[in-house]
Amino acid sequence: MMKPIRATFAVLALTITSIVVAQPQQAPAASPGGVPAPSSARRQGAPQPPAGPAPVNAAGRVILGGGAAGDKDIWTPVFGITEPITPYAQIPFQPWSKALFDYRQKKELEPHTRCKASGAARQFLTPYGVEFMEMTELQRMYIFDIGGPHTFRTIYMDGRAHPTDWQPTNYGHSVGHWEGNTLVVDTVGYNEEFWMDRRGMPHTSQLHTIERFTRKDENTVDYRVTIDDPGAYTKTFDGGFSLRWDKGQELFEYVCQQANLAAELMVGDGGKKVDRTSAISP
Repeated sequence: MMKPIRATFAVLALTITSIVVAQPQQAPAASPGGVPAPSSARRQGAPQPPAGPAPVNAAGRVILGGGAAGDKDIWTPVFGITEPITPYAQIPFQPWSKALFDYRQKKELEPHTRCKASGAARQFLTPYGVEFMEMTELQRMYIFDIGGPHTFRTIYMDGRAHPTDWQPTNYGHSVGHWEGNTLVVDTVGYNEEFWMDRRGMPHTSQLHTIERFTRKDENTVDYRVTIDDPGAYTKTFDGGFSLRWDKGQELFEYVCQQANLAAELMVGDGGKKVDRTSAISP
């Protein structure tokens, strides 16, 4: 007599699960320009105990990695990662860059969804996180990405200047130095093959960024970026967010296969219409 009862409960559970999964998700409310309105609560995760002080090295300077040798940790954004890094109304767009930004809210043909490396603030706006590694003997800082392609960014800490004959790349050419507990990174030499943030802020090859990474305590890095691009904006402006230390997490192999996921983001319009007149993502 027990088997039919079990079978009935199994069918009932499967039916309920199917109904829940089938419910359509509502799109977030949009602000002017089609940008989702900021969420009332940032990504907080599980409740955390009070943060301890930022770890320091033997010289007394704060470090961006773990607090001790062998620590496993990554930094993830405490931010609505699909929000613009600067409020929409405060972005000093030129007419063409505003039009392109608004277009990207409807057709999210982002290169990152096709396994391309993403420079500037976009590098940090994934749920998978990044890892900082300072090689003092080489006078370099490396930022390793988890999500996306198998890429890393090099920051030269030896006082060198930017070259005058650089080859534009997705990460550009970065030089850095410490100002107290803040790592300051100056970058030029960007190409135009990525989005500056996850919402699709445009830029040109004239882009020049100054990034500041300040470790406030054991669990928090304050990330600020100054954007100077006279090709796309009418003046210099700032943006930023915070990064959270995920203790115990470590880098893992992220396999990025082109066209296997995020089809709707890649083609837009729910996959109903695809404009194939250009092979280049706007």
